[in-house]
Amino acid sequence: MKSYLQSLSEAETVPTQLLFFNRGAFLTNQAANTLADLQQLAEKGTTIQTCGACLDFYHLTDTLAIGSITNMYEIVETMNQAAKVITL
Repeated sequence: MKSYLQSLSEAETVPTQLLFFNRGAFLTNQAANTLADLQQLAEKGTTIQTCGACLDFYHLTDTLAIGSITNMYEIVETMNQAAKVITL
């Protein structure tokens, strides 16, 4: 996942949004080795959101280091409205 996010951050075209849920919540916390890449993406305009229930479940809410907290309803709505969705 680290390599994917690094490559994505170096691409000319970046995604408009990245949504993290389930164990993906670990990728946006203070201890994640993906923060520099996510920061580059955010600086290029990518919106980064993490599921709040997932953060709560894994006790990560206080360690969220990038992006904002959302909920699964918003994640589903965003994915349903997107022209293209890539899931990993």
